[in-house]
Amino acid sequence: MTSLAEACAAVLRESDPLTKVRLARASARAWRRGDLAHRFDAAMPDAPGRPARPELLPPNRMPKRGRGGSEKGRIALLHALAHIEFAAIDLAFDAAGRFGAQFPRSFADNWISVGADEAMHFAVLYRRLRALGSGYGELPAHAGLWEAAEETAHDAMARLAVVPLVLEARGLDVTPETVARVRAGGDEVSARILQRIYTDEIRHVGFGAKWFGYLAANHDIAPAEHWRMLVRRHFRGVVKPPFNDSARAAAGLTRDFYAPLADEEPSTAQADRL
Repeated sequence: MTSLAEACAAVLRESDPLTKVRLARASARAWRRGDLAHRFDAAMPDAPGRPARPELLPPNRMPKRGRGGSEKGRIALLHALAHIEFAAIDLAFDAAGRFGAQFPRSFADNWISVGADEAMHFAVLYRRLRALGSGYGELPAHAGLWEAAEETAHDAMARLAVVPLVLEARGLDVTPETVARVRAGGDEVSARILQRIYTDEIRHVGFGAKWFGYLAANHDIAPAEHWRMLVRRHFRGVVKPPFNDSARAAAGLTRDFYAPLADEEPSTAQADRL
């Protein structure tokens, strides 16, 4: 029987976007049916497969995109979000395949379901871009989305701290305003897509909070304080307001985790990495 780790590695290695989506969704179905062994006998690749397009640029070379009011701005926004969701497929399957042996079986249940969600999100954004006369790969994209995985590949707790509890939590902060702008621009179809993604991301952040808390309890660690230490050490950005406190709280990420970081100078986080 194929192992879960083998299936996760196959998703990660795939470079064609639509094939990756099909593999991700097929692997999730196979896991739910019991067709994959709960076995971690395959290493995850150091880097996932990527298509020739989009062109990947460092953050300081990325063109500024509009706020989603015009059609051109909406296309740029949806393309950026599609690229995030494409990378998120790999982040979810990497978490399941790389760290699953350290947790109960339900950890894999959760992150495989996240991977299937991210594949669905990418697919609907891909179709929406096509409907608007564009497509995934037509614009440049951020080159740094896999950096969080590389930075935390050695430590499940660091991965949970940074990916769901910083990066995905930031999506909870900014998406409601984005939905409102897109809706005000008359694009109700795109607004509904973004609202669906937002709803799913609350659950994803919740999985991060759940399993971070599990590790903290098992190691008798104060979770909020340890989370802040890991974020200072492994996140190459700043945690800053505005925060969607209600959505974060619904996911189990309370203000005692992130509010103290928002009051720190950026240099504090940089110094903590040295």
